[in-house]
Amino acid sequence: MKLPNGNRADLGSKLEDYSLNYLHRDGKHKARVFESALGITLGNSYLLREAVLEAASSSENAIFKEHNGFGNAYVLKFPMTTDHGTASVLSAWIIRDGEDFPRLTTCFIV
Repeated sequence: MKLPNGNRADLGSKLEDYSLNYLHRDGKHKARVFESALGITLGNSYLLREAVLEAASSSENAIFKEHNGFGNAYVLKFPMTTDHGTASVLSAWIIRDGEDFPRLTTCFIV
């Protein structure tokens, strides 16, 4: 299935503040893997941002997980290739109750 209203996906600053942030207590581990596998750091975060937005708007691989008390949660896994390598990226999303667009909750390499 497609991520509902994926063309209106909101990434906020989740990638820069969490998934690619070496200073974040939990995100630093994700940041190390993104750099090792794909060569993606804060300096070229636009590569990941563009790939996540493209997958959110066009991929048919979204899976509804549950209503978690705040909204409907989805996961979307997609392949990503850079000059550095190829990896499978998992993105998690929520469409909050009362909203009609997905917000990124996490993103990491699986």
